[in-house]
Formats: sequence, structure tokens, C-alpha cells
Amino acid sequence: MPDDLMSTKVSTRKRPDRSVHMLKEQLKIEEGVFDNRTMMSLWRMFNHNIISRLEFIIAKGKEADVYLADAGSSIAGELVVLKIFRVETSSFDKRVDYMFGDPRFDKIRKNNIYELVTTWCKKEYGNLKIAQVAEIHAPIPYYFKDNILAIEFIGSDSTPSQVLKEMTLEDPEKVLNTILSDIKKLHTAELVHGDISEYNILIKEGVPYIIDFGQAVVLNHPSAEKFLQRDVYNITTYFRKRYGINRDPDKELARITSQ
Repeated sequence: MPDDLMSTKVSTRKRPDRSVHMLKEQLKIEEGVFDNRTMMSLWRMFNHNIISRLEFIIAKGKEADVYLADAGSSIAGELVVLKIFRVETSSFDKRVDYMFGDPRFDKIRKNNIYELVTTWCKKEYGNLKIAQVAEIHAPIPYYFKDNILAIEFIGSDSTPSQVLKEMTLEDPEKVLNTILSDIKKLHTAELVHGDISEYNILIKEGVPYIIDFGQAVVLNHPSAEKFLQRDVYNITTYFRKRYGINRDPDKELARITSQ
């Protein structure tokens, strides 16, 4: 082949997008942290323009690590939160009570840890969708794939909002009213959070955002009533002890469950 023709063919090849190259290089760096299936799920989120770059870890939990990422072109905001649920060192077998009894997930196998983890991720995405329709203060769910959930970033710049436990509220009664109102909206949407506490609520500009919806159950779950009662008692007890606001949890529960 003549040299000039070979040169022409090479020059007409489409170069890969720089962001693609950057993500490939970044995933090489993260390869020691993420298993192959997680790497493939991250890659899919890039291809679907959910994220453009993985930034840094912002929280480590028993069941998931939480990362901040730059948003892709399909997301309106600038930042996205990725919850990456652990598979190899998972403790999801202790969470089966929140899945078994939920008619949406009645065919999962308890002895399959990967299935438990991916079902939990799917469950949290679905619960957040219900919360979004119910117009409660919670992160917007963007996308999920296997063990990774992409949701709205609650914070300012690249700093996550503080949890309720870490805050001294200027208007605690208003915050409590908002939380109880959102619990009622969820109940009207036939969902119970199941784990509301001062650790699962972020405060942004004085507004409480409820997070961590993986354990939320529908009303016909056999433990839904018990979980709802626990949510109301936990949050009213915290505000009584921390701010001296006395609310009768039984009366609040009756108001929440009334039509």
C-alpha cells in the first residue's frame, strides 16, 4: 500500500472522545477497589451519560460506599451521588426482613448474595421513585444498574449536606413538621420508610431530606405497621430529647394513618 494512502486512512479514523479515555484511565486506577461486574456497571453509567467522571468517596457504610461523580449530559445537575453496594463483603443477609414479605420481591433467593444486593439496589431505586411522585423531600433517583444506584446530590458545591444528628437547627419545630408531613405523604403513597432517624436525614438550607430508602416497604408488608410506628417514635423522641419539643407519637401516628 502506498505511504500516502495509508496516511490518509489513518488520518480519517475517528479519535475517541477525551472523556472516554479519561474514564478508562480512571477505572484502571480503581480496578483494585471495584470488582469486574461493578466496573462494567460504572462503564454503562458512563455510556448512558449518567456520569462523566468519578470524583471521590464521601461516605463508607456497612453495606455501601458512596461516591461523588460529575454528572453526564443526561442529568440536569452538575453532580451525582453513586451508592455502590458491596457484594463480596456484604451483610445483606441481615436485611432480608425488609425484602421477604414485600410482594414486589417475593422470588429472591436468600442464599444468593449477589441477587440480594442487586435486588436491594433495585428496591431503593423504586422506593425513591415513589417518594418522588409523592413529592417528599428526598434525593431524585436517576438510574440503577446491578449494585450501583445513581441519585441526586444533596449539598452545595461538592460538600454534602450534614445529617440531622450533626446540626443545631434554627427552627427545629418546622423541620419536625416537615419530616412528619413527608412520612404521611409516603404513607398515602402506600410506602413506609422503616429506618427514619437523625442519621438518615440531611439538612439543606433548613430543609430536611430523607435518605436511605432501601429498607422501605409497601403497606401490605407484614411488618409495615411496626416499621411506621418505629419511624414516628424515633423521630419524635429525638426532637424531644434534643430540642424539648413534645409531640405525642400516638397522636402523630393516628394523624399519619388517617385519610
